[in-house]
Amino acid sequence: MKRQLDRRQLLTGFVALGGAAVTAKKAHASLHRPGSDFLHWDNSSEKRLAFRNVHTDERIDARFFGKHGYDERGLAEINHGLRDWRTGDITEVDTDLLNLLVSIRDRLDISPNQPFDLICGYRSPLTNRMLHERRGRHSGVATHSQHLLGKATDIAMPGVPLARLRMAAEFNQQGGVGYYPEDGFIHVDTGPVRSWRG
Repeated sequence: MKRQLDRRQLLTGFVALGGAAVTAKKAHASLHRPGSDFLHWDNSSEKRLAFRNVHTDERIDARFFGKHGYDERGLAEINHGLRDWRTGDITEVDTDLLNLLVSIRDRLDISPNQPFDLICGYRSPLTNRMLHERRGRHSGVATHSQHLLGKATDIAMPGVPLARLRMAAEFNQQGGVGYYPEDGFIHVDTGPVRSWRG
């Protein structure tokens, strides 16, 4: 025997569905840090990054995101390019960091194949300890550096004043920004939001 739904039952059902949709939306939102909307791009857009390592003159230009999502080959190329150049150690670079670098570059209206000058990407524990001991505790080399986690880069952009590059990075409010004008680079990471001058 078929059961007829009255108006009250229908309304209760719609309210329950609406609540489930809100709960699902909140669950999705909780997966992302507040304010990180710029990191989640239209899936149809391609993202690529180019770097020139200032120590080795090695150059990479890799597409790391395409219409089907993250490109494993491109990510592997970037992981290799941002390796610890002193030891050869490689880690998986944080994709939020890559998206942050794309956002900085796009905010400056710079072509995707214009390379960042890479001063430092991933830093192995051995290199971090050596730099910390050699330069002292006021050197800017943190004991628990975001570089150790694959969440930081020290960069410059040829033709872009360092202060302008810093402003583009700070505008996003997506992590740490260190300004090192005497050394000619900025530090960007995806750790807590903070800024400093070195």
